[in-house]
Amino acid sequence: MLPQTSLQLREYEMVLAHTPVLPEELIDLVKPDAGEVAFDATFGAGGHAELVAAKLGPDGKLVACDRDPSVAEYYRDFARNAPCATELYHGNFADVLAASDDASFDIIYMDLGVSSMQLDRRERGFSYAYDAPLDMRMDPTLEVTAADLVNTFSADDLADIFRRFGEERYAKNIAKGIVATRKKRPITSTGELVEVVKANIPTPARFAAGNPSRRVFQALRIVVNDELESLARGLEESYRVLKPGGRLAAVSFHSLEDRMVKEFFKRHSAGCICPPGFPQCVCGHEPTMSVLTRRPIVPRAREIEINPRAKAAKLRVAVKL
Repeated sequence: MLPQTSLQLREYEMVLAHTPVLPEELIDLVKPDAGEVAFDATFGAGGHAELVAAKLGPDGKLVACDRDPSVAEYYRDFARNAPCATELYHGNFADVLAASDDASFDIIYMDLGVSSMQLDRRERGFSYAYDAPLDMRMDPTLEVTAADLVNTFSADDLADIFRRFGEERYAKNIAKGIVATRKKRPITSTGELVEVVKANIPTPARFAAGNPSRRVFQALRIVVNDELESLARGLEESYRVLKPGGRLAAVSFHSLEDRMVKEFFKRHSAGCICPPGFPQCVCGHEPTMSVLTRRPIVPRAREIEINPRAKAAKLRVAVKL
């Protein structure tokens, strides 16, 4: 049953913030072992970290990372009870991994996209569910907000963003609507942007499944936080800093992220890469990773019932050879 009062809603939001996605599946596949060193690339509220740390034991270590400085309050609670050594880095996980030595970690896992904690804090401006400042910065020290993009980019550039990063069918119409609206007044809140989107798509699309603004919000969030570039760098650095036999896991929530992870694993797990038709292999290419998830692992119905935000999640895991 959904929460009815404001107090129940806040309690519900707190539960979601601490509810990790695909927890059992992640643990079963990465198999944390006593004494190992793990890297949590997106600590959030620490849900996955608690499960991994419990397996590492007193001789193990968990290195946590997050771009959002507000996770410090969650990390303090986690570190106080963690059975292993821990430390927290504030920053982009790709940068933190780039500063790490080769073969530093036995396990690296990423829970990509925006966290429940960020969605539920209205002032962060990630959600289209309620009116708030149009911000969307995972790291509040970043200079550019979603409002900056919406109020300064050309119609062509906005349409390209919505099409490329949100796979938005009505990208051109929405972009034109934004430019027309901001000529009268700046678009500064999530609610104002939602209204512009609704006003510039066909009537049937306004009442389709889900909020019609979700793809536009996704696209702006990705660009504001440079998420796909961070993921591309993070995957390459993860491979470098994993020990032989180390496991790399990624939970994605939209097709662009999942495709990047899938292609990265495919490239590293490929054997011969000679063009089709060659009579014999001349490339000598050998696989450097073994993929444990030929198809992505998705949440079961029960998990989606408890945590609806898990619905779009896909987990992929590979081992470094």
